[in-house]
Amino acid sequence: MSDVAPRTRALNPLPSLIFSSRWLQLPLYLGLIVAQGVYVYLFVKELLHLIAATPHLGEQEIMLIVLGLIDVVMISNLLVMVIVGGYETFVSRLRLEDHPDQPEWLSHVNASVLKVKLAMAIIGISSIHLLKSFIEVGMVGGLPLCSSLDGIAAVRAMSEAGLTMKACTTITKDGVLWQTIIHSVFIISALGIAWTDKLMTGAASKREHAHAH
Repeated sequence: MSDVAPRTRALNPLPSLIFSSRWLQLPLYLGLIVAQGVYVYLFVKELLHLIAATPHLGEQEIMLIVLGLIDVVMISNLLVMVIVGGYETFVSRLRLEDHPDQPEWLSHVNASVLKVKLAMAIIGISSIHLLKSFIEVGMVGGLPLCSSLDGIAAVRAMSEAGLTMKACTTITKDGVLWQTIIHSVFIISALGIAWTDKLMTGAASKREHAHAH
C-alpha cells in the first residue's frame, strides 16, 4: 500500500481566485477577536464595580449586575462560536481533531448546525435581557424613568450622596411587553430553523440511502 498522499488538482485561475476570496473574511474574524477582548474588559470593569459597591447595594441591584455579567459571558460565547465555527466552515480547517480542547460541537459543525446553535445562543441572550427587565420593572417601590423629573432628581441625589445604587430606569411596562413579543419571535424563528434543518437533513439521508441501493 502506498503512503503517498493524493495530489491536489490545480485549479484554473478564475476558480482559484474565487475560492481564494474566502480569505477576505479573515479580517472580520480578527475584528471579532478584538471585540472579545473588549467584552473581557467590560466584564472585569463590572465585576470590580460589583465588589466595590456590594455593601451599598440591595439584593435586586446585585442580581441585576450579576445578570449583566452573565449577559456578557453569553455574548462572549456567541462570539467564540461565530469566530471558531465560521472560520472552520467558511475559510479554512483549524485541524483540531487530535487537540484535547477541541469543542464537542466543532467535530460536526456545518452551516446548518452553526445556524441553529447561533439561534439558540441569541435566545439565551434575549432571555437574560428579558429577565433583567422583569426584575428592574418589579423592583420594590419602583424606579422613576430616567427621562422624568423624578428620575433626574433621583440621579442627582444619588450622585451628591456618593452612592452607586441604581436611581432610575429606562425600562417601561410597554417596553417589557415588546421585549417579550420579540423574544417569542426569536423562539419561533429558532424552531423554524431547526425544523427546516431537520427536513433538509432527512431529505439528504434519503437520497444517500437511495444511491446506496
